[in-house]
This record gives sequence, C-alpha cells and structure tokens, in this order.
Amino acid sequence: MHDFITKQGYSVNIKRTRRLLRLMGLEAIYPKPNLSKAQDGHKIYPYLLNGLEINRINQVWSSDITYLPMQSGFLYLTAIIDWYSRYVLSWKISNSLDVRFCLDALDEAFETGTPEIFNTDQGSQFTSGEHTNKLLSKGIKISMDGKGRALDNVFIERLWWSLKYEYLYINVPETGKELYDGLSGYFYYYNHERPHQSLDYHSPVAVHN
Repeated sequence: MHDFITKQGYSVNIKRTRRLLRLMGLEAIYPKPNLSKAQDGHKIYPYLLNGLEINRINQVWSSDITYLPMQSGFLYLTAIIDWYSRYVLSWKISNSLDVRFCLDALDEAFETGTPEIFNTDQGSQFTSGEHTNKLLSKGIKISMDGKGRALDNVFIERLWWSLKYEYLYINVPETGKELYDGLSGYFYYYNHERPHQSLDYHSPVAVHN
C-alpha cells in the first residue's frame, strides 16, 4: 500500500501508512500466525464445557496466546481469564513461544484462587507436561478446545478482539516497554472500569469480588 501511494505522487511515511491501515481495520488477506501448533507425543484432553452452566467464579478459567504487532517487530501475549466474571487474572508477554511465560501467568493467577476446570487450545505450550502437571497437581480438570474450534474458548477470543481494537491498533507501540505499559493500562481499564453488557453493565472486578 505504501508503494502504491508513493507512486501516486503522495509523500507518506510507511509507519503512518501502517498506523492508518490498522486504525481503519484494513489488512491483507493472508494466513495469520498459527500459535496453536500441537506437539507430537503430548496428551490431548477432551473439551469439558459443552452444555456446562457457568454460574460462579473460579468454576472455569481459560488461557490463550496471541500475537501483538508493534511498529518494529512483535511480541506474544498470554492471559488467563475467569469465565464467569470475565476478570483477567494474569497476563505475561514474551519474545518467544517458550512455555515459561505461560507457567509464569499460571503461577500469578493461582495467587487469586484455583479453578475447577482450566480450558485452553491444543497448543504445545498448554499440552506440555510442565503445564498440565502444574494443573493436575492442584486437582484441576483440564479441558481443551476441539481442533480448529476457536469458539470453544470464546471469552478469551473476545478479550483479544477488545484489546486489539480498543487499544493496540490505534496506539501501535514502538518498543516492548511501551507495549507493556499500554497493556498494564488497558487491563486495568478492562477489569475495573469497562462495563460489560453480559455482566449487566458491571465491571469484571465488581462481579469477581
């Protein structure tokens, strides 16, 4: 797009072109980064949430990983959310898909409580022995989305959509520190100030507490 605009005689910085495309929600049609690659030999657990009535906090937590573009480069984000209250219990960023940042997020979430069921996709981070053993050691039931079924983890998918369209795409950070600070501010807003229609317009923290 930058090359096309330049050839039309307009002098526009490439970073400004990127920012405006993101602001308008315009993007090329291409396969997005696949962060849910299974690992041969890892145990896959069944999906436990079909028909389950979610009626209390700490009944179901879920986690996922998403890709966050910056003006130069990118980082990965993982978060853990309580399904009933939509409260973001913890989040971590990383420059790699190593399981460590998922384990760090899990340890931080455990400081607030323990779920009955923990749901993820079938990505290698979540099927790894380090991750599943940490859950099983606390008596937590493990649930995993069906392959290719993003809606099985719908609440955290909605969180990613809100995060990207309410913060990231209109405030594209230049550095990892700027991204970290922006995420800190957004998740505070999301948990403490943002009303949710599904929560009768209460904030997640009001419902969770």
